[in-house]
Amino acid sequence: MKKEIGPRSAVIPCPVILLSVRGMPHPNIITLSWVANVCSDPPTVAIGVRPNRHSHKLLLDAGEFVLNVPQRSMMNAVVFCGTKSGRDYDKFSECHLTATEAIHVGSPMIQECPINIECKTRQVVSLGAHDLFIAEVLGVHVDESILGEDGRVDLSRLEAITHIPLSGQYWSLGDLIPT
Repeated sequence: MKKEIGPRSAVIPCPVILLSVRGMPHPNIITLSWVANVCSDPPTVAIGVRPNRHSHKLLLDAGEFVLNVPQRSMMNAVVFCGTKSGRDYDKFSECHLTATEAIHVGSPMIQECPINIECKTRQVVSLGAHDLFIAEVLGVHVDESILGEDGRVDLSRLEAITHIPLSGQYWSLGDLIPT
């Protein structure tokens, strides 16, 4: 027997991302889980951001951003950056994170995140509670410590985090399923 729980965000899991964007007087970080790959050629991502968020205006002004993939050990920063406003806090300073220069965009990468994805906004679509930023991936940086012997990302070394919208919980990714 199934119970209908109404229309709601139910696709799971959702990646947990720390988005960094340039701004004045300091760059900002926002935690997102409405993030997806949407095209492979050119590599394109989409993110959902509420228009009332401080980062929304920064994203519109900058026209670019960096998606930073945090590790489980960064949960305090994930929660802080998702619950505190950049209007009131310098999140890099508060979370003891290092802003490093990106190669293709003016927004900083977060050094402590093992994967950084540089993005250029190509389109913004208003959907309702969120605006969808569609962006081309200009560069991907991967810390060598999370690469396996085959040169591919080893998720057991990454310890990526996922958000479950149906429960509001965070989980770390599990084991490899052999195919």
